[in-house]
Amino acid sequence: MKRYEYDVLVIGAGPGGSMAARYAARNGLKVLLIEKRPEIGVPVRCAEGISRAWLKEVEIDIQKKWIDAEIDGAKIYSPDEKSVVTLSAEQAGNEVGFVLNREYFDKYLAALAAKEGAEIWLKSPAIEIIKENGKVAGAIIRRFGELVEVRAKIVIAADGFESQVARWAGLNTVLRERDIVTCIQYRMTNIDIDEKFTHFYIGSCAPGGYLWIFPKGKGEANVGIGVALNKIKDTGEAKKYLDRFIENHPELKKGGIVQIVTGAVSTCPVPKHLVDDGIMLVGDAARLIDPITGGGIANAARSGKYAGEIAAKCIENPTKECLKEYEKKVHEKWGRKHLRNWYVKEKLASLDDDTLNKLMEVISEVEMKDISVMAILEAVQQKYPELIEEFEDLL
Repeated sequence: MKRYEYDVLVIGAGPGGSMAARYAARNGLKVLLIEKRPEIGVPVRCAEGISRAWLKEVEIDIQKKWIDAEIDGAKIYSPDEKSVVTLSAEQAGNEVGFVLNREYFDKYLAALAAKEGAEIWLKSPAIEIIKENGKVAGAIIRRFGELVEVRAKIVIAADGFESQVARWAGLNTVLRERDIVTCIQYRMTNIDIDEKFTHFYIGSCAPGGYLWIFPKGKGEANVGIGVALNKIKDTGEAKKYLDRFIENHPELKKGGIVQIVTGAVSTCPVPKHLVDDGIMLVGDAARLIDPITGGGIANAARSGKYAGEIAAKCIENPTKECLKEYEKKVHEKWGRKHLRNWYVKEKLASLDDDTLNKLMEVISEVEMKDISVMAILEAVQQKYPELIEEFEDLL
């Protein structure tokens, strides 16, 4: 078996992996970035929305090539669609601002890693990790049908929601059914929508999740749904919910479907342990998807940057204790926020359509400069004081 040696092996060339490889290489490390698929960014497996706010932190310069649409804000619809809450892009969070072309975007990020000196292997899945004396020391890679041994002082797992590397390393990222949202998305053309906003529909149309429309420009959009796994009773149920929604909306029904993608996202708090001797988890592999929005691109890219920088600091002593600086930084950045959003997600999933309609009615009528749980509860208390009992646990 051929043997290769690197300082850092990054497994997975999505936004988290490419950023990890970029910043590790920038700091003088010998880096290998591997991707199991033959092409980076394909197939697309998300709604492709991001904000502008975090791009500067990870030094990503905006490129027109990877922007399909610029978005002014988000519209959230009540179950009966009589109430609409409109948020500016700044209020809406990390998923509103641009709708990407992920194929071009992901390739651009990988190119940034290559420019810093990272080596990239495509069509090269990791099939097992190498451990020595309990420490992760590399991985066995299938490259063009041949098994090769890649030794590395540090492995960064960026292999997404289905991460096998975390499991092989003994890091517990197992999810409960209630914290998994199964998704299906259509790329639709010839539809009539307000293309300056992303659109979100909540309630029984998408139990435990939501339904979205992300404009791509020129009458096209990503139209998809996420349904909590513990709310699904039959095979293909998420697709049935999505098809029913489209059937009931003439502006969508008139369109055609040119692509179908499926997948799943985690909607859990940040796991306690994200590192061990010789290994760090980033992005979706680290369960850094926002429990409410289901968005993960920004968190993946930022966590990748942190992992790459800390890899450089710990390369001569890649122990769990040294790498814990990364774990601490991730928990400081997202720990409390994701725990809070997980509680809100759980509460929203328990509310019936009538309660959600009343809640959305109040929010749509009140001008709130800062959207917060407390601001919403205060507004609800004024009009529907009986509903506050529903939210006592959030207070």
